[in-house]
Amino acid sequence: MTAYDALATDRGMAAADEGDKAQRFRAAALPYLDDVYTLARYLLRNAADAEDAAQECYLRAFRHFDTFRGGPMKSWLLAILRNVCRAEYARRGALAAMTVDSLDAAEQCVDGIWSDGQQTPETSALRRFDDATVQRLIGQLPDQFRETLVLREINELSYREIAEVIGAPVGTVMSRLARARALLRDAWLAEEKGS
Repeated sequence: MTAYDALATDRGMAAADEGDKAQRFRAAALPYLDDVYTLARYLLRNAADAEDAAQECYLRAFRHFDTFRGGPMKSWLLAILRNVCRAEYARRGALAAMTVDSLDAAEQCVDGIWSDGQQTPETSALRRFDDATVQRLIGQLPDQFRETLVLREINELSYREIAEVIGAPVGTVMSRLARARALLRDAWLAEEKGS
């Protein structure tokens, strides 16, 4: 075997490995694309920026897929997305400059928050609102509370998974979630009185 043949064989094996990596990545990560986009939409409040952030998240995840050591893929992707949103868009000032717009693309995802089957006064009141109102109320929450609420109620992550995503203790996750729910409940009541 010549040096040229050995180089060609190495290149062929590298291409096969890269193809296998891409196939494994698609199988593991693509099922969570909607969850990644939904969180990006709530964090960035802008469809175009959310699409860019989701794309950047998947590019980074693919680049570092060899370092993924198991565990919940969804949590890993959402942690990457959170870093993308904070680093890339906060640096450009996009988070502070954005205005709340309609969250059309995330509309279907909000239904999952309230579909647990339990009929409570809060869920009864919420069902009287249209999707746009619910999205607007969630969108008005302070960033850390909105993020925690979306991760728990829309993306259905456990407290431990949320803690991994946001890099905070589980107790902090629990208190932020309680505070987010209280703020949202107060906003519902204020909206209901105004209606």
